[in-house]
Amino acid sequence: MRDRADQIDRLAELAVGFGANVQPGQILAIQTYPGMEELTRAVARKGYERGARYVDVVYFDLWVKRERIAQAPEESLRDVPPWLVQRLEWLSEQHAARVTFTALEPNVFDGLDPARAGRDLMPYLPNSGDVVNRRTTNWNIIPSPTPAWARAVYPDLPADAAYDRLWEAIVHVCRLDEPDPAAAWTERMETLKGVAGKLSERRFDRIRLHGEGTDLTVGLFRSSEWHAADFETVDGLRFYPNLPSEEMFTTPDPLRTEGYVTATLPKDLYGSLIDGIRLEFEAGRVTRVDADRGEGALRSATARDEGASFLGELALVDGAGRIGALETVFFDTLLDENAASHIALGNGYELTVQDPAEKARIAKSEIHADVMIGSPELYVDGITDSGETVPLLRGGAWQI
Repeated sequence: MRDRADQIDRLAELAVGFGANVQPGQILAIQTYPGMEELTRAVARKGYERGARYVDVVYFDLWVKRERIAQAPEESLRDVPPWLVQRLEWLSEQHAARVTFTALEPNVFDGLDPARAGRDLMPYLPNSGDVVNRRTTNWNIIPSPTPAWARAVYPDLPADAAYDRLWEAIVHVCRLDEPDPAAAWTERMETLKGVAGKLSERRFDRIRLHGEGTDLTVGLFRSSEWHAADFETVDGLRFYPNLPSEEMFTTPDPLRTEGYVTATLPKDLYGSLIDGIRLEFEAGRVTRVDADRGEGALRSATARDEGASFLGELALVDGAGRIGALETVFFDTLLDENAASHIALGNGYELTVQDPAEKARIAKSEIHADVMIGSPELYVDGITDSGETVPLLRGGAWQI
């Protein structure tokens, strides 16, 4: 096993060089958390090595957020400091690069009212979706192992062993164990893009996902296309927003979702852990929200604005990726969403819809909340305009 300093260096290089693709003269913004200082500094170093003009770092402390949820006036919990919104707008104006870390603090909100927790979605900002859709920044999200996260994933191991095990998992799923991780990711992305191209060519009217606890039909726009996580800015700069990434996704017609789903993995909603999620949809809108844990947080999120109760994304994940094969619940959306097919409530991506009139109809919201519903037992079918059913996924394997 590579030593920790080398693992951190390789992860930082992958995030800055391949993922965000930081360019000389760019500003690099880092969103990070306490306990991740070593990787944060490595990302900053890699940014400056690639010629960044300035590296701007913001730390967000989930334990301070806990105090806000516990004690602040309820009507203030949705407030977001305007300078944070303005900072993101400035980064957009500057066509900056961004690297964001994911964080898990197990039980950070234990004992608090989940509904109150669901009203505070920071560090996610209300203009995040708008900036993504403008395509003005090249950005990347990466996992950053911490001892607390490791204890949640591997509770039966001693603390040091759990931390080592989590790092081993991150090295594996990020393909840092390959001689050239960027080349390995390029090869995987080409495979995913090939399947996405076949899905786009078929122009399915709707997608049906069905299995135990789930029977959901998701209508697509006529101009919906499928993409892998291979993006391009308005300046023509190519980047990969999620590492690891094993999904292909599209933006559905928000008014044409019908049925019900049962989540197969927990959801981390900006610090609130939600497990056992069950959702029902009618005419596109979520009409019922249930969960075994954290239900109030999800209810608050779906009631945040008009678009929050509609679908903004449908993503399909096959069984050939490295994450699902580990059969490990990471309690981290970046990893878990790339282990299983998923839907996302709230803001949709404009880049997957080509017709301007249809683009104007995608869900608009201050949230984008992924819910993992996939498993090897989930059947996924494409349905044509004529009603023909075409098998897409069986046992996690592509049929198209």
